Amino acid sequence: MRRASAEAGFTLLELLVALAVFAVAALALLKLEGASLSQTADLDQRLLREIVAQNIAAETLTDPRPPALGESAGQASNMGRSFAWTRTVSAPPDIEALRIVVTVRETTAGRESQVTTLEFAR
Repeated sequence: MRRASAEAGFTLLELLVALAVFAVAALALLKLEGASLSQTADLDQRLLREIVAQNIAAETLTDPRPPALGESAGQASNMGRSFAWTRTVSAPPDIEALRIVVTVRETTAGRESQVTTLEFAR
């Protein structure tokens, strides 16, 4: 009779080991969730910068007059966020097209942003 009651459940040591394994797995999942949220925010910023750069490129390509050589800058907003853009137009001597480089940086208060560059020809 005594033997049956001893085998009926887990020992304290087995419970502690199981709890430690569960805690390590939970910490790993929490860290993974934090990294995933951070990457999602970075992708969101990058996507909006790319959309602004593509909009400026579309305006440049569809304008009947070619853009003036040199550098121009401006502000744009998208989804309630502010962006500063710079457009550099040059005429390489070896081709009969304009080389246009658009750079976009988010300027919304409280957001640190990298620069997105889009290069195309007209």
